[in-house]
Amino acid sequence: MTSTTEVKIVELSNGVFARLHNNLTNAGIIVGDDSVIIVDSLRVPSFARDLIKDVKHITNKPISHVIDTHSHWDHSWGNQEFPTATIIGHDNCLKEMIDSNWNEQWRSKVISSNESWSEEAKTVSITPPNLTFSDSINMEFGSHKIHIRFLGKAHTSGDIFIYLPDDQVLFTGDVAQNQGIPFFGDSYPNDWIQTSESMANISVNSFMAGHGPIGSQKDLSDAKDFIQALIQDIKSSKNNGIDKDQTASIVTNNLKSRFGHWRKFELLPDGIADIYNRLVH
Repeated sequence: MTSTTEVKIVELSNGVFARLHNNLTNAGIIVGDDSVIIVDSLRVPSFARDLIKDVKHITNKPISHVIDTHSHWDHSWGNQEFPTATIIGHDNCLKEMIDSNWNEQWRSKVISSNESWSEEAKTVSITPPNLTFSDSINMEFGSHKIHIRFLGKAHTSGDIFIYLPDDQVLFTGDVAQNQGIPFFGDSYPNDWIQTSESMANISVNSFMAGHGPIGSQKDLSDAKDFIQALIQDIKSSKNNGIDKDQTASIVTNNLKSRFGHWRKFELLPDGIADIYNRLVH
């Protein structure tokens, strides 16, 4: 069970909420005329049940849709708690979530982490999206227009953005955080630069990332700048024949003055190694 002291619910616009879970995974809540959309079902079923309870504090309307911003376990392993919902995700999100090797690698990693949810992870019934798309889906959900977009590979092969143009609210999953370093182990660095460029061109009053606090348009732009500087520096270093360890040191030092205060910056050398290994000339 999650501690309520770690959870904060923020109304981003009328009927649009961010459920922020300190140091863990955030979820979005969009209230329509008759039902509710959830953005990301969280890491294990007990966390999803806590999310459902929090939705009931906002509205008695049922949850009709779950949108998976991407396939990673901490965003989608609560899907089984929504058996009657339409679960929306990208085509590539579905491919990853039905990949037995992908699933077992993540399950093994989660179980071996010895966190409070590790035992529960053994019994999760991984539940992939049942409505997928390649480019975009537009929804009219009560008074909300919702644009669900695939802008390219980035953090995974199937990252999507959920944009409410009238509310000027964007859900970014793990492609962009407000002053936080994402995980790069499943990333597509050659694509992420352009994806972040397209993302930063979206006009927002606020955005909710998969982790960390609510961000502004400037924070979104800063996230784009970070990704572009990071990947371009690594690419340049690798092209110049500099090895992985030296590259990690050089690039970390290059970025420290502007981004050194960001959450998880201390993990950046590991992320640089991941990108170095995944870069295709």
